[in-house]
Amino acid sequence: MTTALITGSTAGIGAAFARRLAAQGHNLVLVARDTKRLGEQATELHDRHGIEAEVLTADLSTDEGIAAVEARLGDRTHPVDLLVNNAGFGNKGSYLDVSMADELTMVKVHIEAVLRLTSAAGESMRSRGRGGVINVASVAAFLPRGTYGASKAWVVQFTQGAAKDLAGSGVRLMALCPGFVRTEFHERAGMGTDNIPGWLWLDADKLVASALADLARGKTVSIPDPRYKALMGVVKLTPRGLLGGVSSRTGRKYGPQ
Repeated sequence: MTTALITGSTAGIGAAFARRLAAQGHNLVLVARDTKRLGEQATELHDRHGIEAEVLTADLSTDEGIAAVEARLGDRTHPVDLLVNNAGFGNKGSYLDVSMADELTMVKVHIEAVLRLTSAAGESMRSRGRGGVINVASVAAFLPRGTYGASKAWVVQFTQGAAKDLAGSGVRLMALCPGFVRTEFHERAGMGTDNIPGWLWLDADKLVASALADLARGKTVSIPDPRYKALMGVVKLTPRGLLGGVSSRTGRKYGPQ
């Protein structure tokens, strides 16, 4: 049996990855900040699927939290075969309305933690000649939209570059770029969702199934829905100046900063 480590595992996309991988027979290392919720999740997945679910409480906005997950990924006696870097959040408000402390926390979680954990996993996986990393980004990565979009753009570029450098090593890396998904994401950021059109919403379980299929195919970027693939095709053809204005208005209406 292989082992997958999932950050931000207790809700949304992370929880969907945990359900899917457990159903497929993978043992899990579940990482989040809420110990009680982690324990409940681990018990449920173990009882339902008969897999081993290890709990690791860690706050990835802190050096101590990141280091704890790095250490688990570097454990050669209990190797991790798949890392899902899913932990993340949004800030409510436009640039300069969001505090610098909150902006820097986002950089810590979305960039530094992803870099350090991917590197820790990559070293161990390369030495064994196999493994995979899914870094959860967003379609916001392709839009000029504040710190959130910029941090997710970094995730995409970093993942593609690292995948190229590790080509032939047996280690696969992929950036997952979903759109709006029905999770706790917006609620935690204090964002309303009533004004988001119904057709833009994605189902987390279907998204995860598509993402895992794309990883198996060797893709380095996954946009797991035809609707968003079409939208991103339009984005590529739109002049950057015009795109910036549209993105700014859309972001204020729908998305995180």
